[in-house]
Amino acid sequence: MYRKIVDSPIGKIELIEENDKIIEINILKNIKTNSIRQENTELLTKTEKQLKEYFKGKRIEFTIPLNPKGTNFMKKVWNELINIPYGEVRTYKEIAKKIGNEKASRAVGMANHKNPIPIIIPCHRVIGSNNKLVGYALGLDIKQYLLNLERKELS
Repeated sequence: MYRKIVDSPIGKIELIEENDKIIEINILKNIKTNSIRQENTELLTKTEKQLKEYFKGKRIEFTIPLNPKGTNFMKKVWNELINIPYGEVRTYKEIAKKIGNEKASRAVGMANHKNPIPIIIPCHRVIGSNNKLVGYALGLDIKQYLLNLERKELS
């Protein structure tokens, strides 16, 4: 397992690679980067580059191999999230319908909350049925920032 800490407009981001795939992205708060052993693999460098391009508004799609850890249901949700185009949003109910379980809106919300690879698996693009920002593990301020970056302003 390898990890790298990178700077971003939303704070320090920890990238974690295992078996040549990204398995986690964490937004870090109040850390001392010198206390974390970092590696500089080709994949971590590529991921850092693509994230920097995304934050500059120059990348709308990621081409990084991923291996998020979760249940089969969670993986089904995360695979559907990757299909939400840049700059667009979907509701939890729409995602539930897409995965074949219209009544699973809350479970979709929980899968979003447990998404280990935010930004690349764009759980920030999922909103409430009333078109309001609801729930985001990294905080609604970061969700709003990412949606604004993608030119989708919501209240």
